[in-house]
Amino acid sequence: MADRTLNVLFICTGNSARSILAEGMLNQLGAGRFNAYSAGSQPKGEVHPLALDTLRYLHFNDTGYRSKSWAEFSAEGSPPMDLVITVCDNAAKEVCPVWPGQPITAHWGVADPAVVEGSDDAKKRAFRDTALTLKRRIEFLLSLPLAKLEALAIQREVRDIGTR
Repeated sequence: MADRTLNVLFICTGNSARSILAEGMLNQLGAGRFNAYSAGSQPKGEVHPLALDTLRYLHFNDTGYRSKSWAEFSAEGSPPMDLVITVCDNAAKEVCPVWPGQPITAHWGVADPAVVEGSDDAKKRAFRDTALTLKRRIEFLLSLPLAKLEALAIQREVRDIGTR
């Protein structure tokens, strides 16, 4: 499976925070091994400013992101996905499009930092906590010997990452 660059789609309902964070981190940490994308079932139409602030704070690229529909990635001519990972519980419960090529799917649910109320510091802390959880899971993904694993083993391992 890993004799080429793998395409990964992170899905969240609004595609404004969690999936954007995951896309940015995997693209940088997995450069050359993974192409990461993100999308939402009901995209908000804009990226949450604290998602970009968090990427910048953690020294990841914070430009070029946009909130978009998952329909872009199920359309003819879109890049074929190898992995489709939901990062919010709502998206995990929705009926997803049929992804061409039968990609491996997994759920890595994390708390939605965009719904945290309180001080600006509390909101920033929520975004950073979510980002660090996703970063740890991405690092687990990067440590998998994908070239040596069969598809079913990869699926089990990627799904297990969501419990860490």
